[in-house]
Amino acid sequence: MSMPTGTTPSATRKKASATATGPSTASPNPSMAPERSLNQRMDALARANEIRIRRAQLKRDLKSGRLSIHALLLSPPEYVETAKVFDMLLAVPKYGRVKVNKILVNCRIAPSKTIGGLSERQRNELISLLHR
Repeated sequence: MSMPTGTTPSATRKKASATATGPSTASPNPSMAPERSLNQRMDALARANEIRIRRAQLKRDLKSGRLSIHALLLSPPEYVETAKVFDMLLAVPKYGRVKVNKILVNCRIAPSKTIGGLSERQRNELISLLHR
């Protein structure tokens, strides 16, 4: 067997086995999401944009005092279910990052927790802490 100058037998075998296999022609990974049609993607984009617009308005209402955080936590609208608790609390006047983090730690709520993902204990504890 002739080897190119400066290569070892193991390096030649690795190179040969890597090129011999080539791209896989097996079926796609079953855990991958199916392809979406253009209409499905456009519908999803429209829904996402609508949710962003409504959340932005909600944050403005919280900031101006037209809506209380207590009412929001007690009965959150559907479009807020997936919003982070941290982000909603930041929209409340006089609540900055430090205060919001202290509140979440006190209530044993992760900063990445969503409004819809709050347990009853977490929701009640958070509301009672915010009433102070």
